[in-house]
Amino acid sequence: MLQQTQVETVKSYYARFLKAFPNVKQLAAAEEEKVLRLWEGLGYYRRARQLHAAAQKIVAEHDGKFPTDFESVFALPGVGRYTAGAILSLSLDQRLPIVEANTIRLYSRLIGYRDDPTKSAGQKVLWQFAEEILPKKNSGELNSAMMDLGSMICKPQDPLCGECPVAGHCTARLENLVDEIPLPKQKTKYTDVTEAAVVVRSNGKVLVRRCAQGERWAGLWDFPRAAVESRTDPKLHRELTAAVKKQTGVAIRLGEKMTTMRHGVTRYRITLHCFAANPATGPGKSTADQKWLKISDLDDLPLSVTGRKISEILQQP
Repeated sequence: MLQQTQVETVKSYYARFLKAFPNVKQLAAAEEEKVLRLWEGLGYYRRARQLHAAAQKIVAEHDGKFPTDFESVFALPGVGRYTAGAILSLSLDQRLPIVEANTIRLYSRLIGYRDDPTKSAGQKVLWQFAEEILPKKNSGELNSAMMDLGSMICKPQDPLCGECPVAGHCTARLENLVDEIPLPKQKTKYTDVTEAAVVVRSNGKVLVRRCAQGERWAGLWDFPRAAVESRTDPKLHRELTAAVKKQTGVAIRLGEKMTTMRHGVTRYRITLHCFAANPATGPGKSTADQKWLKISDLDDLPLSVTGRKISEILQQP
């Protein structure tokens, strides 16, 4: 949960998640939909699916016990070199290095690495350095100390060099390069996108669909939506009518615009227009990946962030 997400944001999710799945066997046996519903709002939903898959692998291949060798931990879905090393180093004091955001900055300054530390060559240098400095015992303690040192002392801006216990060994400080190392990340270039979501209603129910693999919110439920080129009638109506038909098989009569939302997803800045609609013919039947639901039933589904906002609008008196 902490990957790409701040501690304060994670705390409440973590408590709810452990209450629902107090052990790995219960998580492994859970429906993916329930896992995603408890994860809803944290974003990066691939993490939830991989965590679920890892639990299933632990139950199936390790008798429900978390493995203690690097190769087995590294083989779990969603676990990379850093995560595997952190788990085994901090919990079992195995002599494994940790390179993450704070130690990347710390180690780059200590050895005076001037190139991009996030690229392959830089990663190789930093991982090698992180391994070389590990003692035979108490490696977990050193790794923890290095992460704290990077977080609290060797900060990105205005590092507290006067308080740093290894300042005398820091190449960047000795060469007056602290402000230049590591190389700053390139600023994200955002792309503006216009989309539209369609709330199709029939007999007190609304139409939702499960996002397929390869879509932005794979595994989550959402109202039919599509990127749109036109912003004016009647072309926009034709675009949305065709998109809903393609996604759901339901022919619609598009109604009035309900609201407009703006949100960001990775490098995209999205303007989302939400329209009401009714089926032009029969609504069709619910399937495994497409449902007609009462608005109150949407509370039980894992929805996209904007899908949840639309749901809340629909529930307003």
